[in-house]
Amino acid sequence: MINKDSLTHHISAQFNAELEEIRSHLLAMGGLVEKQVNDAVTALIDADSGLAQQVREVDDQINQMERDIDEECVRILARRQPAASDLRLIISISKSVIDLERIGDEATKIAKRAIELSEAGEAPKGYVEIRHIGEQVRKMVQEALDAFARFDADLALSVAQYDKTVDREYKSALRELVTYMMEDPRSISRVLSVIWALRSLERIGDHARNIAELVIYLVRGTDVRHTGLAKRMAAQADDSQG
Repeated sequence: MINKDSLTHHISAQFNAELEEIRSHLLAMGGLVEKQVNDAVTALIDADSGLAQQVREVDDQINQMERDIDEECVRILARRQPAASDLRLIISISKSVIDLERIGDEATKIAKRAIELSEAGEAPKGYVEIRHIGEQVRKMVQEALDAFARFDADLALSVAQYDKTVDREYKSALRELVTYMMEDPRSISRVLSVIWALRSLERIGDHARNIAELVIYLVRGTDVRHTGLAKRMAAQADDSQG
């Protein structure tokens, strides 16, 4: 099992510093992405096209951070030839930045919808769902990053499991909005923009779950992707107690 102390166990102080640096860069990128999600949802609900444009402009910075962190990971792999736990850390960071970049892409899509809707004027149905699901996925991103910062596999597990709740609420909102469009065809264009924004939020939840699963892999050494999360973690807990 890996924990925060594992980062400072190397004979080389420089290697310790390099590992801590890439982890810090990941968390800094995560903080920016989390703000991007929050601002995109706020821009849509408040019809704030200026804020939405700011979200779109940050996307280039997010993309550059992904490239920089990836290059750092490759440099460490080439120079240090890390052992198992360090290798898991570097792999987890390298994969997590991909998910963070894609969360940024989805936030940018929401910002684009916010600009379209602010120009259209009248607020369509579905903003309650946007606010609610938006807050849920923002919290998922925040807690996935917290789990990474603290090497907290239990928190990561709760984030990964919560994605099912977001999926359920997304499908429920979708059914309601489709029914509304059928009843009022004049609303179709505006409500479709809300549906696409909700779709982006659902995908952000998926990416937060991916990061949480990488934290579990990092801490426990267990790949829980495409498996029953709770079952795998419970089995591992039983093994450790036996």
